[in-house]
Amino acid sequence: MTSIESRLRRRGDQVAAAERAARAFRERASQENLIDIAYGWVDTPVGRMLAAATDEGLLRLGFESERVDVTLAELARKVSPRILQDERRLERIRRQLGEYFEGRRKAFDMPLDRSLMHGFHRQVLDATERIPYGAVSTYREVAERAGNARASRAAGNALGSNPIPIVIPCHRVLRTGGGLGGYGGGLDRKQLLLQLEGVGL
Repeated sequence: MTSIESRLRRRGDQVAAAERAARAFRERASQENLIDIAYGWVDTPVGRMLAAATDEGLLRLGFESERVDVTLAELARKVSPRILQDERRLERIRRQLGEYFEGRRKAFDMPLDRSLMHGFHRQVLDATERIPYGAVSTYREVAERAGNARASRAAGNALGSNPIPIVIPCHRVLRTGGGLGGYGGGLDRKQLLLQLEGVGL
């Protein structure tokens, strides 16, 4: 065996050992309840999404266009710095999203952690969550249901910062007159989600 092959083999052994140690650390942290936020990835037809959950429920879903380091830093600052990748704690979320994209689920049945939602923004997102599958509403209607019919712009801002898209279906909110309006994940994704639900545009 050449010295290069020997070095490569040692490097491979070191990487494998580091992966085993990281896996053992995650398992021990999970068993001893040392994780406040578990995160991982969900593959969907609209791209790979970052999912983060607490014991309270799903806290964050992020599109792949969002920077993971920025999202995790925000969660550490606003919720807890005890964040660790733990795919097993996301199985329910992964399963229900899969069922939704396969057309077998029309309503999500999972607890949500609303720690990132406050004030009028939370009221807007609560109203948005009640828009049924296959139906749409307008920014003004959502603002009215949230308690202020004249705050459609503020409602748009709340929807644009929705921390749990798809599950809280901000894609179902359109401009008055039927225009798509905006969407944090991009208008192509918004259109795809509406088409999946049978909404004609």
